[in-house]
Amino acid sequence: MPRVNYRSSDVDLMARMMRAEAEGEGKQGMLYVGNVIVNRVIADCLDFKEVRTIPKVIFQVQGGNYSFEAVQKGNVFYQRARTSEKRLAKQNLEYWREHPGKYALWYFNPYAPCPPTWYGQPHSGQFKNHCYYEPKAGTCDSVYRG
Repeated sequence: MPRVNYRSSDVDLMARMMRAEAEGEGKQGMLYVGNVIVNRVIADCLDFKEVRTIPKVIFQVQGGNYSFEAVQKGNVFYQRARTSEKRLAKQNLEYWREHPGKYALWYFNPYAPCPPTWYGQPHSGQFKNHCYYEPKAGTCDSVYRG
């Protein structure tokens, strides 16, 4: 049973986002980004109460901007998804979760050492240039169940 329900168009959209956000960090880095996307679909808390699908997560607007920089800037996100990224996206949608993105709802590249918190949420780890953050204990139990 998949972690979240999805259609082939969701696989394509998620694959494009994973590539655009983390292509330089290889397959592993793209899988971590995919973890965050799926976790946001599962999360029923904080900024993610109204996002229950892959498109809603990817095109979510917060503070007047898209949540993901790749949607704002265009770059690779608007290119066709490749078979290899689609395969990775399906892995995330079906089963794949691993630390530091296992329960993460946020990531970013600080171009410096990872801060211990990001908007009050604890740092869960780093992979190459991206820092990952999961919700504080007790604030988003749905992420830990999903």
